[in-house]
Amino acid sequence: MKHMVRKGVEPDIITYNAIMDGYCLHGQVNRARRIFNSMIDKGIEPNIISYTILINGYCKKKKVDEAMQLFCEISQKGSKPDVVTYNTILQGLFKVGRIGHAKKFFAEMLSAGPIPNFYIHGTLLNGYFKYGLVEEALSLFNKLEGKREDTDIILYNIVIGGLCKNGKLDEAHAIFENLPLIGVLPNVRTYNIMINGLCLEGLLDEANDMLRKMEENGYLPNVFTYNVLVRGFLRCSKITEMTTFMKEMTGRGFSFDATTTELLVNVLRESPSVLDMILELRSKIMK
Repeated sequence: MKHMVRKGVEPDIITYNAIMDGYCLHGQVNRARRIFNSMIDKGIEPNIISYTILINGYCKKKKVDEAMQLFCEISQKGSKPDVVTYNTILQGLFKVGRIGHAKKFFAEMLSAGPIPNFYIHGTLLNGYFKYGLVEEALSLFNKLEGKREDTDIILYNIVIGGLCKNGKLDEAHAIFENLPLIGVLPNVRTYNIMINGLCLEGLLDEANDMLRKMEENGYLPNVFTYNVLVRGFLRCSKITEMTTFMKEMTGRGFSFDATTTELLVNVLRESPSVLDMILELRSKIMK
């Protein structure tokens, strides 16, 4: 920016916002704040984008109090926060576990005027499920379904995944099975979520069936699918099945991710004989 000034080019609001955004993306929110203050000193009024960029930077660093101070400043300056700004604060509050504040903030948003959108609803659902507030999440979701609002497969994925993580596999499966009946098509992520949920419950036959159903419906499993299945078989000491999936996985050009590798190392540390079994089975399969 100094180079611009030396060339006689005065930075405008767009330039300041871009620089602040760059600093925030690299976690340098204090530098972004100095740019923000410098902009004001130069007589350039920050716009809602400026505030949202800096608020997001603070929230990512878990400095929610600083973010809230900036949020309050928006109204004091005669501007109005938009739905993106509200969503950014909500994400920050959930990130640090301030659930009560998040609920109160959302209520304030409803009274202030901005209409919640898809992203707000996604943030709320993710936040509720993250902290085990299943009833609150389902209450919101049922309202959205009743109004046919934001019932995109992405939100269904959040709900199905949230239920699985909170030990509500039957409820998750019921929603999954109901998708075609309401005209919503599952995607690869939907199947992966269900396969992961089944594996975590040790229901490996059902997980395998879900994989085949996924393929029959025209969805190719990806690296996440195979890693989830391999981890499931590893946890249940089903080495033969795991080795079969290893062959299929490597045949499609996929490899273990960090989580699967760590689990395999732990299994081998506890049961060194497993390595001999894997190598023996792999040699038979490759013949």
